[in-house]
Amino acid sequence: METTEVNVNGATAAPVFHADMTVGEAMQLHPRAREVFAGFHLGGCAHCSISEFETIRQICEGYGVPADMLLGALNGLDAVEPAAAPSAPTAQ
Repeated sequence: METTEVNVNGATAAPVFHADMTVGEAMQLHPRAREVFAGFHLGGCAHCSISEFETIRQICEGYGVPADMLLGALNGLDAVEPAAAPSAPTAQ
């Protein structure tokens, strides 16, 4: 497994995305992960489809994409904040 560290808000942290996670896990982890895969021309058309059960390492090896480059793009995604619950209107 790759152990590249990422810089998050000035502090070094373990990567969120790693080469041994599945594509499905990556897409569940961040809503924009699909956009990153598409940016590398992975999963965007019939002849280059990727399976959600393949690992990131497997798709990189199969399509000749440098794993460190794809993981860097995935780990560069902004953190996703949980949606704030709508506040109740105040009575006046």
